[in-house]
Amino acid sequence: MFKRFTGIVVLAVSLSMLIAFTVKQPVPHKQKPALGIIIIDPGHGGMDPGTLGSYSRESRVALAISLKLGKAIKAAFPDTKVLYTRTTDILPGQRTLKESYYYRSDFANQSNGDLFISIHCNAIGKKPGGWYEKKIVSYKNVTTGKGKKKKTKQVPVYKSYYVKNTHKGTETYIWAADRVGFKGEAINQRQEESGEKTDSSITFDMSSPESRIRAQLYEKKYFAKSLLLANHVEEAFDKGGRISYGVKQRNQEGIWVLQATGMPSILVETGFLSNTEEEKYLNSEKGQNEVVAAIVAGLKKYKASLENTK
Repeated sequence: MFKRFTGIVVLAVSLSMLIAFTVKQPVPHKQKPALGIIIIDPGHGGMDPGTLGSYSRESRVALAISLKLGKAIKAAFPDTKVLYTRTTDILPGQRTLKESYYYRSDFANQSNGDLFISIHCNAIGKKPGGWYEKKIVSYKNVTTGKGKKKKTKQVPVYKSYYVKNTHKGTETYIWAADRVGFKGEAINQRQEESGEKTDSSITFDMSSPESRIRAQLYEKKYFAKSLLLANHVEEAFDKGGRISYGVKQRNQEGIWVLQATGMPSILVETGFLSNTEEEKYLNSEKGQNEVVAAIVAGLKKYKASLENTK
């Protein structure tokens, strides 16, 4: 009887051990990388050249910087997947200008991007490089008519002078939302116009109820991260010796690709093609590599900030 009981116990223990080893052990959940998928959007393209410099166009400069940025991101973050809204000088979607902007945001959303970075170049002033203006330097007497109709009057003497387009530097946009709480303090609210002109068909009217609802929803989910990244990028530009105008947003008109992308999004104005020296800089390998290095440095700090808050 004792032997039989002992045999049963041994059998039970053996079965327990067998079950323990054959049951599939739970596989630890692999945490998604902080920068899983980054969408890079070279501004404009094809029939839309964007800002024009003295010899170059924004669409091509933005594309060159974007392709370099993608390679640098892959090198710095091996686990990150990089996607582009375009890789050649074409208009994304290859349809109308307005449809191209819908295509960009739809592409980013359908790709389940974790981050959206749009690359642009800036412009300001009457003409790239500079322009001529006139000023009054003196007056002279001019006599007209004869006899009783003779009249003498003073007319201005003008002198032409050249105005060099010297405005240069970087600025990074995030989507427009009502300036309340910390936002009003954190975002540069300079009033002068310095950004490139934007077609009204691709802006986002912030006065409509729908846009306010969207802004409120996106603010809760993406605003803080967008602001965090934008600040890190501009700080990196400043540290690298560039003039930085900081983080900006359009008050009443938002930028479509920032408003319509369901992820943290920034638009980087990498410099002014209207400035001759900065145009040369942005077209050079050195300049493009330095722009890329600043953005990647910003991404590294952004990633570290996200990981430290987990």
